[in-house]
Amino acid sequence: MFKFIDEEKPDYITVAFDLSEPTFRHKAYEAYKGTRKPMAPELKQQVPLIKELLRMMNITVIEKAGYEADDIIGTIAKRSAAAGIDVSVISGDRDLLQLAEDKIQIRIPKTKKGVTEVENYYPEDVVALYGVTPLEFIDMKALMGDTSNIPGAPGVGPKTASAIIQKYHSVDNVLAHLDELKPPKAQKSITENAEQVKMSRFLAEININVPLDYNIENAEIG
Repeated sequence: MFKFIDEEKPDYITVAFDLSEPTFRHKAYEAYKGTRKPMAPELKQQVPLIKELLRMMNITVIEKAGYEADDIIGTIAKRSAAAGIDVSVISGDRDLLQLAEDKIQIRIPKTKKGVTEVENYYPEDVVALYGVTPLEFIDMKALMGDTSNIPGAPGVGPKTASAIIQKYHSVDNVLAHLDELKPPKAQKSITENAEQVKMSRFLAEININVPLDYNIENAEIG
């Protein structure tokens, strides 16, 4: 966080946290994050201390029962961009790429061999890497799923999912053209798991309309 404050010299900063209680996604899909390993106990003990330290530094901390940190970030990012503010979203979570727009840059820190590098994404960078727009990235994710959260269509990997979404642009349109999907293996999996793919689309989409009691002026950095 200090690295980004030094580098960007932001006017405002907000840190969002997940809570341990179930979210609207868990309620819709019981197995959501069911295979994810629990947080290591020694890390779990540090979270309250991190929040306490942030608050002592007058950094705005936000969490909301029933929602994930991603939903809070998405809501604040879109609201701020609409107000004309340039936004940097900093997270290790690639799901946030769906938020990228001209005024919202997604910055993903990656540590390799002890060195942290930051990947920066605007919409054109998402297209260059995945072949789909930020909003289409949600539909791509719905087809390919991921190991801990989203079931997707079994056997459909990133390249196939990207190719299908590049052609059909949305899950709804994919499901409307099942008879012509290629390759045959993907066609079979998506056809047999159509309801699961629809549910995956719901799970993959960040909620950008979380009811938050949030005023950006209170998040001014001091």
